[in-house]
Amino acid sequence: MENVAVVATEAKVELVKLRVLYLLTGLAGGMFNPYLTTLLVHQGMAANYVGVMMSIGTLLSILVQPIWGLLVDRFRQTKLVLVLSISVPAIMSYFYNIELFVVMVMVYTLSIIFQSTQSPIADSYAVSAARKGQTSYGTVRSLGSLGTALGGYAGGLYLSRFEITQLWMPFLALSLAGAFTVLTLSKRSEGYSAVVPLAQGLKVLFRNRSFLLFLIACIFVNQTLTAYNSFFVLSFKSAGGSYSLVGTALLLASLTNVPSMLLAAKILRRIGHEQTLLLAAFFYALRWAIQWMFPIPSVMVGIQVLHGLSFGLFYVAAVEYVANVSGREMQATGQSIFNMVFVGVGGIVGNLLNGYLFYTGGAQVMYLACTISALIGAGMLYWINRIAKMSP
Repeated sequence: MENVAVVATEAKVELVKLRVLYLLTGLAGGMFNPYLTTLLVHQGMAANYVGVMMSIGTLLSILVQPIWGLLVDRFRQTKLVLVLSISVPAIMSYFYNIELFVVMVMVYTLSIIFQSTQSPIADSYAVSAARKGQTSYGTVRSLGSLGTALGGYAGGLYLSRFEITQLWMPFLALSLAGAFTVLTLSKRSEGYSAVVPLAQGLKVLFRNRSFLLFLIACIFVNQTLTAYNSFFVLSFKSAGGSYSLVGTALLLASLTNVPSMLLAAKILRRIGHEQTLLLAAFFYALRWAIQWMFPIPSVMVGIQVLHGLSFGLFYVAAVEYVANVSGREMQATGQSIFNMVFVGVGGIVGNLLNGYLFYTGGAQVMYLACTISALIGAGMLYWINRIAKMSP
């Protein structure tokens, strides 16, 4: 009984540390990431070139993720890799101030190569820690959304007082605090990494027809999120919105993730993974459709309440779905594959397509295309839901 109590206490302490980690990295990313496209345009880069650059960087991140997986599996340096994934992009952010196209491309590419491994490793920690602590992954991940919400709002206030070229300073400070938090995690947490090699995991998971269809649906759904992550500030400014108001929009969007992620466990138990994913994809389509039809700053702010019901609900359901499909032995492998597709391939397609559409046709053409793409993804998820119901 005493050992059980000790294990339970250790699990709770680890959960506290992981929540602090998600909060700090959320604050850092919320302050910096939504404004990166605006920063690059401010430094003289055209929006379509930004989309191409981000797509190339994301492609490289996909190619290097298996290498990160091999390093983690072979040398068991999970914490070191996670620290690098947080601290290197933060340190490199200063160099966006150099107004040279080649330098900005190199800085972005190097940053995203390191940053690409942050989510799958952190999520594999969080899923395993949540199960040991007898709670849900959403209760941990929601702190990241809270941090992103507060960071997005703080970023808008910061930019109303300081130049956008000075945004690297709070980003660096918060990121280094997050990296320090990783160092405080117990060594037992290193065991959360994958015990099955990535290549073997790929063969096993790709034999699952529903999992393959799920990954394709993720591309159609998540490529639309770049309209928010990469181009929302630009589209909001083009509609006549201000930096302070865009901070309010970012705050509202990320805050809605918190209740969605906290309630996700109950929703998943009630209607299942497949139906939850389908519901979230529908909210994606509704979100873009309203922004397409009503390009007004006040509407663009208000519609961010759907962010939690779209991204927040979808992401938690997807991570839990992947965890169930992957099993205990391939936990990190499954999350890496999901991240490579959801963030990597989806990001490439989204940044290329939405950057081109925004540059050639404006925000409304981009939002119309996002509506159609989300509906296609929803159709695929509906088919997965039918397969799940027919399975014994």
